[in-house]
Amino acid sequence: MPPPPPAPVRNRKPSLRVERQLQRDGHRVLAGMDEVGRGALAGPVTVGVVLIDETCRSAPTGVKDSKLLTPAARVAMVPRIRRWATAYAVGHASPREIDEIGIIAALRLAGCRALAAVDIVPDLVILDGNHDWLTAPEDVGLFAFTEASAPVTPPVTTMIKADLKCSSVAAASVLAKVERDGLMVGMAPDHPAYGWDENKGYAAPEHLAALEAHGATELHRRSWRLPGVTMDDGAVRQGEQPEMSTR
Repeated sequence: MPPPPPAPVRNRKPSLRVERQLQRDGHRVLAGMDEVGRGALAGPVTVGVVLIDETCRSAPTGVKDSKLLTPAARVAMVPRIRRWATAYAVGHASPREIDEIGIIAALRLAGCRALAAVDIVPDLVILDGNHDWLTAPEDVGLFAFTEASAPVTPPVTTMIKADLKCSSVAAASVLAKVERDGLMVGMAPDHPAYGWDENKGYAAPEHLAALEAHGATELHRRSWRLPGVTMDDGAVRQGEQPEMSTR
């Protein structure tokens, strides 16, 4: 009789099980990394990184992927994550940079900025998803990273649903989400019609209606297929579609 299928990942709490195994394999300092804002229409793309070493105990109670926490719970979690982590940082790439170099290179830029902001070089980065967007292709130079004095990118391991499995990645997602949300709330009064204090730059109905009525601002990703915005307002990059979530 075949063994029963494993329990769905969504029913499990993040833990340090994966991190401890990687540390036993020789990667003493690990960096959990996750992004927020990839599918938004406006605002930066943001990458959080949380470093842990062998001295870090279990993660603060309640740490989980930022999508599974209320806004208030995320904010309350930030100081606890900062006390727990060996080091932490958040990096951003602006809408203009996204337009100039594309979303994948912008993710890389934000991730490198986050790594450059910590004093410790991790032995390995645990990256949420199945695509290593942090490591630059061999034929791509550091054209976008010169101002950040970015360190050499550490080795990367990707893991699908790492934000649901690994405490370090879940913690990174919380830091990134809270900081990016704060930026969008802070910019909302300058552009009140778009409702960024609520939708955080994603494709919510109020945001879409404002785009059609008022067009794109300097904080929109003008190279994207912005609903209601004509070609005269900004070029369209094929393949980029808006997301409705506030991830």
